[in-house]
Amino acid sequence: MGGSVRDVKSKGEVDEVVASGSPVILHFWASWCEASKHMDQLFSHLSTDFPNARFLRVEAEEQPEISEAYSVSAVPFFAFCKDGKTFDTLEGADPSSLANKVAKVAGSINPGEAASPASLGMAAGASVLETVKELAKDNDSSKEKNQVQPGLSGPLKKRIQQLVDSNPVMLFMKGTPEEPKCGFSRKVVVVLNEERVKFGSFDVLSDSEVREGLKKFSNWPTFPQLYCKGELLGGCDIAIAMHESGELKEVFKDHGIDTTNEAKEKESGNGKGGISKSTDLSTTLSSRLESLVNSSAVMLFMKGKPDEPKCGFSRKVVEILQQENVPFESFDILTDEEVRQGLKVYSNWSSYPQLYIKGELIGGSDIVLEMQKSGELKKNLHEKGILPAETIQDRLKNLIASSPVMLFMKGTPDAPRCGFSSRVADALRQEGLNFGSFDILTDEEVRQGLKVYSNWPTYPQLYYKSELIGGHDIVMELRNNGELKSTLSE
Repeated sequence: MGGSVRDVKSKGEVDEVVASGSPVILHFWASWCEASKHMDQLFSHLSTDFPNARFLRVEAEEQPEISEAYSVSAVPFFAFCKDGKTFDTLEGADPSSLANKVAKVAGSINPGEAASPASLGMAAGASVLETVKELAKDNDSSKEKNQVQPGLSGPLKKRIQQLVDSNPVMLFMKGTPEEPKCGFSRKVVVVLNEERVKFGSFDVLSDSEVREGLKKFSNWPTFPQLYCKGELLGGCDIAIAMHESGELKEVFKDHGIDTTNEAKEKESGNGKGGISKSTDLSTTLSSRLESLVNSSAVMLFMKGKPDEPKCGFSRKVVEILQQENVPFESFDILTDEEVRQGLKVYSNWSSYPQLYIKGELIGGSDIVLEMQKSGELKKNLHEKGILPAETIQDRLKNLIASSPVMLFMKGTPDAPRCGFSSRVADALRQEGLNFGSFDILTDEEVRQGLKVYSNWPTYPQLYYKSELIGGHDIVMELRNNGELKSTLSE
């Protein structure tokens, strides 16, 4: 029964296990996703800690029918089933939330106590627990986030300083220059290649101690981080702005950085999203790929066609573009093996779908989804003239309408940043309601604008079919009167 993870190869297998009524946890993963691999270690050990549950592993891209049945759009993704029904889902690498949700569907934990890595059972070895602890640092609770962070230890501070000083130009990024793991890191690599400057790099995904320590060292919470002669210049947006204004070249010049070296074409690329004219491709194929990439202002290389996608990830990107009302063209890579394999080399991106805007690689489904949620995708499309300028009123209308039940809150449902937001999110979950959410702490324009738009001065704010229901007190009153679910289901 339990105590092990089973790899499933068909929807029929999943349906049979779920129909048994036993607690079932599915992990949708992809071989190219490092976060999936880390979370799978925890997933395997949880299967030992909760032997009465069934743990199923699904390779998302290889099993599109199963992925679509559970609305999988990004990995890692977990579905929690009980009594033949989907009980809950979890998207992203959040170890504590995974442990909590598994315990809720398959066992019991102390009321009100989070299933921290230390409570995952003796089955998890030291290396796995360490991995889980480090992953959890990126997803800790609001209480932990509000605590004063301890300073850096002497040895760690010394190590980070040595890394920062190890090259005149030093980039701390996700992945490597040859294989960036996020679109923002990729863009800074492109900038440095276009500046024809030699630089060192450090993959922050390879060392969680450095990743977390550098945030405190620099007082800069995100990556990539670009340094020149030991001084922090900034992240992606700053590097691009300095590059476009010519200021970055002046900074390098002032610091005696040699930018006169003739860079190899593979390093400097063609100035579009890190796309390199690789010597591994024939001139004819490179020319064909470049022509395809630039054949439309917005170009999607996908499995299948927009009206008949052949994988859930391609389907999700199509849905996002349609939701944003973006005109785009597509190419079905399943119909042309030469393009399918060649584009991986040309773009230095190993999976599909691949989305390009004005010839620049944006990334795959995870990055496109992340950009949509943060508003970065629409901003990019406006800046490049693909979409007309959007007013704050238009943006708020679109956000409110993005889900039938929409909650504007402080934090996220899994990591709320205030008690009122936490209680409203919990009330919706207890009623079994699906809802979208937006963290108003991440966007000051939305935070202030929505107060005026709704004529409601506080948060959280709950909407149903674009109509304001109210805040915390009203939601609690509706729940206590047994009217919440009916109000949000009319």
